[in-house]
Amino acid sequence: MPDAKTIAFYDSAADQYANLTKTGKPGGLLKSFMALLPPNAQVLDLGCGPARASVHMRDAGFRPDPVDASQGMITLANETHQIGARLLTFDDLDMVAAYDGVWANFSLLHAPVADLPRHIDAIARALRSGGIFHIAMKTGEGEARDAIDRMYSYVTVSALQSMVEVAGFTVLGIDEGREVGCAGTNDPFVTMRARKNA
Repeated sequence: MPDAKTIAFYDSAADQYANLTKTGKPGGLLKSFMALLPPNAQVLDLGCGPARASVHMRDAGFRPDPVDASQGMITLANETHQIGARLLTFDDLDMVAAYDGVWANFSLLHAPVADLPRHIDAIARALRSGGIFHIAMKTGEGEARDAIDRMYSYVTVSALQSMVEVAGFTVLGIDEGREVGCAGTNDPFVTMRARKNA
């Protein structure tokens, strides 16, 4: 079940995100992810927000399926990009071998820590053999609310890698960094790219 206060923030934040809908060029992480996909790949954009990544994937010839738990973000994405975004929570993810890739970029960090393994398992089931998984999370331990009342789960790099590998993936790349988000804090993060084992 999504955290109500977190969803309420995103539902009401469309105006704040309006400047983020300018697509520009895809960033390095998205380029690296797309480079691993087969032509015409079907990709789940899990927690798509304003769906900028889906627009870049569509422009590159892929078939994105942008989903989010926030109706406000879904409305913003569709009104801005006509991208076919739809409402879906992590708990609703029940597809089987439906996608060639899953892009979960700073979205699963809003799920409770205890639920992360089963959500990653669901992503593995949703991917076809050899499918590519991108995940980005804030690093640390435990759960906490930020200054604008969003709930966050934090993971260590080793714990996240273990969850990904136990779910049946081979990790292809790990990147770490820091970034200032909506709450104004400069937080450490990790991103991983992984391939589903045959």
